[in-house]
Amino acid sequence: DAQVPVRVLFEASSVELLAARVESEVGSGARAALTARVRPERVPLSLAQQRMWFLNRFDPGSNVDNIPVAIRLSGLLDVEALQAAVSDVVGRHEILRTVYPEVDGVGFQEVLSADRVRLDLSPVAVSESDVVGAVTEFLSAGFDVAVEVPVRARLFAVSESEFVLAMVVHHISGDGVSMGPLTRDVMVAYEARSRGEVPGWTPLAVQYADYALWQRETLGSEDDPSSLISRQIGFWESALSGLPDQLDLPADRPRPAVASNRGAAYSFVIDRDVHVSLSDAARESNSSLFMVVHAALAVLLSRLSGTSDIAIGTPVAGRGEQVLDDLIGMFVNTLVLRTEVDSSESFSGLLGRVREGDLGAFAHADVPFERLVEVLNPARSQARNPLFQVMLSFQSARQTGLQLGDLTVAGVDTGAVAAKFDLQLTMVEQFDESGAPAGMAATFTYATDLFDESTVASMATRFERILAAVVADRSTIVGDVDILDSVERSLVLEGWNDTAREVAGVSVLDGFDAQVAASPDAVALSFEGVSLSYAEFDAR
Repeated sequence: DAQVPVRVLFEASSVELLAARVESEVGSGARAALTARVRPERVPLSLAQQRMWFLNRFDPGSNVDNIPVAIRLSGLLDVEALQAAVSDVVGRHEILRTVYPEVDGVGFQEVLSADRVRLDLSPVAVSESDVVGAVTEFLSAGFDVAVEVPVRARLFAVSESEFVLAMVVHHISGDGVSMGPLTRDVMVAYEARSRGEVPGWTPLAVQYADYALWQRETLGSEDDPSSLISRQIGFWESALSGLPDQLDLPADRPRPAVASNRGAAYSFVIDRDVHVSLSDAARESNSSLFMVVHAALAVLLSRLSGTSDIAIGTPVAGRGEQVLDDLIGMFVNTLVLRTEVDSSESFSGLLGRVREGDLGAFAHADVPFERLVEVLNPARSQARNPLFQVMLSFQSARQTGLQLGDLTVAGVDTGAVAAKFDLQLTMVEQFDESGAPAGMAATFTYATDLFDESTVASMATRFERILAAVVADRSTIVGDVDILDSVERSLVLEGWNDTAREVAGVSVLDGFDAQVAASPDAVALSFEGVSLSYAEFDAR
């Protein structure tokens, strides 16, 4: 009967202290168990699904909420086994055969029977030169979630021993973490079907509809001031009060009235030494590596924008209950991390405040971002994401690989990149065989509506300079970190201020007197609506 807040892990980081703190939480009240529920006639959407549903009704043709995957299969593929395996997975996960119709403007979940949903994997012949285009076109089509199931699959046959399997799930029914259970279940089912057997997996304890009902029970009613959702909304209303509508970074083009969501990616590497130093800084400050990188990114955005109030979004998995580990569904939530960057403060001081802000946000992560937007009601625009425009995401390098019998499996790069935000920094830690830090892979995904690659590349370079400077000396004043290289500094101080002119044998005063004599009535200067001629200026 205990709740253990995430803050406890940072405040009591030894086994002995943690044991004592956990014991002190006994009786604080555990949440109701997440178990299979008795279903009402209409199962409501989860809170995270509500905004996805609304956006889909607004524009069913949009592909911005598609989660695509394309894999190349080389070797002897048992197409019938693969067809059966995918059907097995659709049968196993209700969410993959759920549609979202509406009654009186309110969406709900309607789970279709497995025999009504068949993803046709009959091979579609395509040439090697055309396969990427065909896959991209297939993955880019939108969903109308009110009438069609939120998953599609197609098998492209390049030759008798070369195939590409393309699958796409709409975000209303899945998230990035869901690709793990999806991949594993396809592998297990294919292996069984290849032997002429049915998969022997353990039945799922709950389905997504059970989670949606449990979530509403757990969060309670916003009309009840003592409910979990009311308390957490109160925190966010205070934390995000007065947040600016938009962070203006130096862009190459004006922001369009409606974002196209077209994007591109720029990748770079944080080297091993900096990775080690960042990890040391996290440990010594009783923070996490995420917090250190968050603080450095806030410095970059503050310096680039010339503002101090910086809001950054970050995704959290939203799978706090163990029974959700094997489930496909829309669980991910987005937190808004707000930081006031004082340019006269040391990095260690800023990191301490970032740590406190992040812990506060993590402790109030149950309110779905979509509901938070509705409650806070910021100025809406189709040109930008509400509440924040920059996302920071950490990913694990230890992701599930796909193995299908003796087939050789490889990813397919379609080249299509969607940009839901102005800028998103994704960091992936790398480790050597001993588990020691070995560098970090970093990628800026950016909106091509706003930025050219050269601009984003310069942002990446400045970010690397900030990381190197603050790990070298955490007492460094954040406003003193030099984000310009020698060429840029020379351009700012000298190139743009190269105003020297040779005037042979004449002083400035003599030249002015000669101009007064030559053109006494010509305008010499204008300022705020007042103009002076050379004669008037000379008299002054």
